[in-house]
Amino acid sequence: METSQKITPFLWYNGNVDEAIELYTSVFKDTKVLFVKKMGDKVMTAKIQLEGQDFMMLDGGPHYSFTPAVSFFVDCKTQEEVNDLWDKLIADGGKPDRCGWLRDKFGVSWQIIPDTLGKFLNDPNPVKARNVMNAMMQMEKIDIQQLKDAYEKE
Repeated sequence: METSQKITPFLWYNGNVDEAIELYTSVFKDTKVLFVKKMGDKVMTAKIQLEGQDFMMLDGGPHYSFTPAVSFFVDCKTQEEVNDLWDKLIADGGKPDRCGWLRDKFGVSWQIIPDTLGKFLNDPNPVKARNVMNAMMQMEKIDIQQLKDAYEKE
């Protein structure tokens, strides 16, 4: 199993690796299923690639579950991309959280963040950066226009 990636996230699922593969490969545009290993009809391990990032997946049973202490940060270029990824990842039981965070139906945490947020938060003008931070803290899904409005406010 060769990879160009030195470090690969290894995700532990409880009986639903096949569903996770289906969801993630339908949500992201550039995806590959690199391998799937089954025991009978049940997927035990798999490796997928999402937007160039490899992920290992294991059906390890109920012993461990996901926590928001680890999340996947997705850099988005447009509001349409934010909306599309957000809506697909919270569908069928996912949960929105604050500041662009959400948990999908498997409990995996994602940050769906437009690149403008980082640009605004790192502005040398502390008033502009603080206005953007305050606006973002009120949001679940990040709204680029609201960030721009906060940034332009003095």
